[in-house]
Amino acid sequence: MTDASASAKTVRVDAWLWAVRIYKTRSAATTACRAGHVRVNGERAKAAQPVRPGDELRVRVSGFDRILVVKQPISKRVGAAPAAEAMDDRTPPRDPTPVIAQRDRGAGRPTKRERREIDRLRGRE
Repeated sequence: MTDASASAKTVRVDAWLWAVRIYKTRSAATTACRAGHVRVNGERAKAAQPVRPGDELRVRVSGFDRILVVKQPISKRVGAAPAAEAMDDRTPPRDPTPVIAQRDRGAGRPTKRERREIDRLRGRE
């Protein structure tokens, strides 16, 4: 196996996260790696760590962990459809957050219609 074929099967973790559109910029992916928000196969990953097909990544994005499995190592940014094919998203579905009705201070007394909407949101129909 030559060095060219070995490098074709691996890619830097920060470049892969940027290429499959997990992070908007490559520098944001690098910063996330430095902050410890990216784990490859359970281990904290540095930005230059190579990823291969079959590797499991746990990425913290917007306060939630996403579990991704590398299907295809790509280093160039691609569209949404090829990006979805390059990874297997195994993130469990999130629990829906309850909606809490709140009125702005100084908004005055709610009208009858607004009160009914508040009751409906709170589940008091």
